[in-house]
Amino acid sequence: MHLSPMHSYQGVIKRSGNDDSDRSVSNEELLDNPIWNSLQNGHESLALGHDYARRYPPAIGPLAGTPDQSLGSYEALRPLAGPGGMIALFFQDPPVLPAGWMLFRGGLLTQMVCRYPKLIDACALHDGAVLRRLDPANVSAMVELASLTEPGPFRERTIELGCYYGVMEGERLLAMAGQRMRVPGFVEVSAVCTHPEARGKGYAGILMSRVMEDILQEGATPLLHAFADNPAISLYRKLGFVQRRVLHLAVIKRED
Repeated sequence: MHLSPMHSYQGVIKRSGNDDSDRSVSNEELLDNPIWNSLQNGHESLALGHDYARRYPPAIGPLAGTPDQSLGSYEALRPLAGPGGMIALFFQDPPVLPAGWMLFRGGLLTQMVCRYPKLIDACALHDGAVLRRLDPANVSAMVELASLTEPGPFRERTIELGCYYGVMEGERLLAMAGQRMRVPGFVEVSAVCTHPEARGKGYAGILMSRVMEDILQEGATPLLHAFADNPAISLYRKLGFVQRRVLHLAVIKRED
């Protein structure tokens, strides 16, 4: 496993100019409510909803955001979820659900950022495996892999959120990673998963590094979210990620 020299990636950030690095620092508070701010500042063209609640289209995923946990925000979420529907939110505080909602799944998330990356070169791939940018022709295989490994919601239009890369063996998709949320100065690394038969070969770190390289090239800072007890956090730290804060996941379901 080969780690690319640190100075080369710091150089990418420096060449992008002070405006990008200053923007990352000045906009860091947007990460306190990442889904809401992504749907307003990075993926606003994809957002469904209005000023009290927004969500990604169901074919992209269940992520939704609100400015707060007020009764008005929960009421605005109702038509976005639909009768009996579920949506997923990230909160700064534990969810406090009003009548008409039930908590389907909760948990603590660690939010991590990477300002000093330690990237792994694709030359560490095993013989016969190749790294390839994925496209719409790969979507069925991507959905199948995500369904098997459960890295988080991944649906037929999730690929529209950013660049995705996969490790392929012939036409078989062994592992993948890509981009999800974005706010000014930050882009999230997401959908990191490896087929059970291909684990232990370092594919996750190689793919994350490729995704992170794209993010760094545009002058942004890589970001990710993971369950606080996820053993993969040790890999994220090796790549240079550090915890920024803890958030509360709330997958909620309309009771009607």
